[in-house]
Amino acid sequence: MQFVSGQRFVSVVIPCLNEEVPIGEVVREVLAQRVDEVIVVDNGSTDRTAEFAAKAGARVVRVPQRGYGRACAAGAKAVDERCDIVCFLDGDGSDVPAFMNDVVGPVAADEADFVMGSRLRGKREDGSMTPQQVMAGWLSGLLLRITYGVRYTDMSPFRALRADRLRALGMSEMTYGWNLEMQMRVAAARYRILEVPVDHRCRQGGVSKVSGNLVAGMSAAWKIVTTFLRLAVTLRREPPPQLRLRDKKA
Repeated sequence: MQFVSGQRFVSVVIPCLNEEVPIGEVVREVLAQRVDEVIVVDNGSTDRTAEFAAKAGARVVRVPQRGYGRACAAGAKAVDERCDIVCFLDGDGSDVPAFMNDVVGPVAADEADFVMGSRLRGKREDGSMTPQQVMAGWLSGLLLRITYGVRYTDMSPFRALRADRLRALGMSEMTYGWNLEMQMRVAAARYRILEVPVDHRCRQGGVSKVSGNLVAGMSAAWKIVTTFLRLAVTLRREPPPQLRLRDKKA
């Protein structure tokens, strides 16, 4: 499905930390998909990530305080005021921008409010995902299906949703629980959810902040578990996003 720049303003947010090797090519690949803007959020890099991203055509937002969710939130806040759709993907070259239409298209066509690209349903290069990542996607999908009746197979960073829907979600997780929080919140809000297959590559440079070492992987896994338990309770007490939107307009 094709989306046409100009009919829907599409902003792509790429959180980055020390990705100077792949980021230039990632930005160029994304721009080749005819999106309206690319925002690279430099989350305290100590290399030339910001410089190479800007040279490739991205607008760079600097967020020195570390945190994956913090970077995503800053990027979402920085989108152009004309933005209709926000798309997220990683800056390490593992996500495949050629699948942008598959992820953004259903949102642009008003067929879904939230679309996530599933790496587990697409073609993966050998070694592009660790067994821990595969298991995390399966486990989170099981918990979300039991709790909300929705079906996810992954916690892929490659995702898109309507900008107004994103603002209404009330995202708060500033670390690696951001992706899971978004999936839980859109499910609790009864947004129209679609999961599509996307291909996945081995990272093109840099070092994984989660799967690259055991300690970081365990820390991220713990954050995911605690995020799920916390949100499962708090989401029951919060007004749905539609009510928050009405309150703001009143």
